[in-house]
Amino acid sequence: MASSSKQLFQICGRAVLNSYSKAGFHCSPVAVQKLVPNECEGPSMKTEVPGPKSKELLKRLDEVTKNVGAVQYFVDFEKSLGNYLVDADGNVLLDAFTHIASIPIGYNHPAILDVVKDPANLAIFANRPALGMKPTGDYPDTLDRVLLTVAPKGLKRVQTMMCGACSNENAMKQAFLWYRQRERGGPATAEDIETCMLNKEPGCPPYSVLSFDGGFHGRTMACLSLTHSKYIQRLDLPTMDFPMAPFPILRYPLDQFTKENKAEEDRCLEQVLQIIQGRKASGKPVAALIVEPIQGEGGDNHASVNFFKQLQKICKETGTAFIVDEVQTGCLATGTFWAHEAWNLEEPPDFVTFSKKMLTGGYYFKDEFAPDMGSRVFNTWMGDPPKLLQLEAVIKTIKKDNLEATVREASDVLIKGLEDLQAKYPSHLARARGAGTFIAIDGTSPATAAKVVNTARNKGLLIGLCGKETIRFRPALIFQKQHCNIALDILNKVMAEF
Repeated sequence: MASSSKQLFQICGRAVLNSYSKAGFHCSPVAVQKLVPNECEGPSMKTEVPGPKSKELLKRLDEVTKNVGAVQYFVDFEKSLGNYLVDADGNVLLDAFTHIASIPIGYNHPAILDVVKDPANLAIFANRPALGMKPTGDYPDTLDRVLLTVAPKGLKRVQTMMCGACSNENAMKQAFLWYRQRERGGPATAEDIETCMLNKEPGCPPYSVLSFDGGFHGRTMACLSLTHSKYIQRLDLPTMDFPMAPFPILRYPLDQFTKENKAEEDRCLEQVLQIIQGRKASGKPVAALIVEPIQGEGGDNHASVNFFKQLQKICKETGTAFIVDEVQTGCLATGTFWAHEAWNLEEPPDFVTFSKKMLTGGYYFKDEFAPDMGSRVFNTWMGDPPKLLQLEAVIKTIKKDNLEATVREASDVLIKGLEDLQAKYPSHLARARGAGTFIAIDGTSPATAAKVVNTARNKGLLIGLCGKETIRFRPALIFQKQHCNIALDILNKVMAEF
């Protein structure tokens, strides 16, 4: 670490800890072994966020891109470490959002830096192989060693991609290919080949993918047809004729409303079946169904194990591919490496897509969904080998540091703490819920949720918004009990100001 970084983290610890010990959530980070050496012991705020430097940089960026509406502040990645992000103004913030669930083991983790600094990896970083045409000689071994070691049970095929949206897009594409090959029963005809170039049937069949209200699957054009979480993502853009089913609107805590929630899930499952049957009858069949284990962008919406089992059953009975979008939930975020592991399905999903904490994008799939010809699923890069090397370091760190236990312990502390805050401030907070550290609590209005997030940021805690009024946590896998206590203490102070 640079000397300036060390000095910063030496300065920002002790005084902050003293303030945390005075409120309802006591923390003693010094007594707990840190998973990242030299990590700061607490937030340290110099300015509001964004501060003067970030505001000046925002003006300069806007002059170039005219697209800065989502930019909140600028980051000093050299000084950021572990669970702590440092912004351009020198503010040190506890990051419980991590670029929308995308930083698996924190900032500048030694295991990741070792990959980047290893001379043996220089050629991969310098020459970015075009994997669809000219992969490196060790690429098959790398896939075996990295992605297949964490493959969902029963899935032995994997295709790398660049991001979550293109992972969902190409999984969808392979589902269409599978459906058409099965329906046609033989090779493409001359008419198929001719009409596909004219955007006409039968070469371009009117297939669709069924998604859910509140779902988010990416912002490429086809994925936008599956995305129903925020109007700003879709306004003024044409979309495909893809159907949408209702996702269960459950009451929390789930174990206290089992009867009501089952009735709601049964209603939604009936709609799913009716849509698939209706589209088939109209000549516009549903080739695939896509669902998130927890609807992230839509408001951290949950469903029961039985709901997902029944979805898979409907897909099997109707000949529809079952795609589970684990872009946000994959890589241990929910307490198991893949969220769908908790469903105990009779057989694996047909596709499991991933990105975010997995660093590379891609999807696992069953044998029968393999493309029938070369170049059917293709782009220049088809993934990024350096990201696979970094993912290998992440997987080794998960095992070496027993991060599954860390996630489990942090989950218990964070959910219990949010439930306590909810009980303490019932007019402002509600519906604490989560799995692993994929956790959320609602504000009692959109304005309340936004105020909590913005005020917490100025006190040194980064959390996010989703849905209409949901406050979400997406910390790294190294988010320990002491970090939970710091976060809860800040939230307690925020709520006290209300």
